[in-house]
Amino acid sequence: MKNDSLKEQYRINERIRVREVRLVGDNVEQGVYPTSQALKMAEDQGLDLVEISPNAAPPVCRITDYQKFLYQQKKRQKEQKAKSVKVVVKEIRFGPQTDDHDYNFKLKHAKGFLEEGAKVKAYVFFKGRSILFKEQGEVLLLRFANDLEEFGKVEQLPVLEGKRMIIMLTPKKAGAAAVAPKPAVSKPVVKKVIVTPKPKTEESE
Repeated sequence: MKNDSLKEQYRINERIRVREVRLVGDNVEQGVYPTSQALKMAEDQGLDLVEISPNAAPPVCRITDYQKFLYQQKKRQKEQKAKSVKVVVKEIRFGPQTDDHDYNFKLKHAKGFLEEGAKVKAYVFFKGRSILFKEQGEVLLLRFANDLEEFGKVEQLPVLEGKRMIIMLTPKKAGAAAVAPKPAVSKPVVKKVIVTPKPKTEESE
């Protein structure tokens, strides 16, 4: 189905029903030609006349192998799609007086989100006079980031935006979470040498 929709984007050969076209490409002398002449040139080369820019005046065409052209277009679309990967942001909400049970529950969820490759936007919501506890909220968010340091790194330190104090965490790349073991440093071995005093002889006395 995807390939069919790609085919429908381009008119080829006899489906190009304009009077003249502009030819581009490596295997022709670029310029404006009557469509009948462009079709003959494509036929002589055993290739297709493909309309690549229908809205130009006159439309732009290329003489090429149509199947190869479709393959290259499909490949280019895949590359563009891979580059524009959608970044997922998961939100975790705290209150300024969050208890340990609630904190640990949300911490567990945040670990899962980061391991899946999503960003985590954690925030403390201050309602009414609770804004007086903003320092407490900052401490909470910094503790949260510290507890997640194996899974994500801080992209944005706690910042107050209206009634919310926000921190942004981005997932560590695969393998980055695992801390490489430090090479063992061999300590010099100090040998104690015990010197036994010689028994005194009569001469030394």
